[in-house]
Amino acid sequence: MSTLETGRQLSEELNPGLEAAIEARYGHLLPGMAEGLVDFAYGRHYARPGLPLRERYIATIAALTALGGQTRPQLKVNIASGRKAGLAREEIAETIWQMALYGGMPAAINGLNAALEVFAEEEEAA
Repeated sequence: MSTLETGRQLSEELNPGLEAAIEARYGHLLPGMAEGLVDFAYGRHYARPGLPLRERYIATIAALTALGGQTRPQLKVNIASGRKAGLAREEIAETIWQMALYGGMPAAINGLNAALEVFAEEEEAA
């Protein structure tokens, strides 16, 4: 299976409709961006052996939190995907809180607020 096929399968499992949404939003400006993102991010990174998917999401959530508020949309997507990959709410909260040491207290608080939004969305969907 190609990395694109692997990426599409994993992307659809974790974020149904992501490739189509990115294509609809940016395809007229950047043809191929959606396919490239799915291939690169999901097929070549998240699907790699050597680190379980849930730990990859811990690393991703930590990095996006430390980068700060400008990453809020991506942080929320990755928190939701982390939940689908098996992360408990407490693990996500602890990962975000740990980033107060590296990204600062405002970044951690913004990250916790993003997590609370994702958790509320989960409850509404249930």
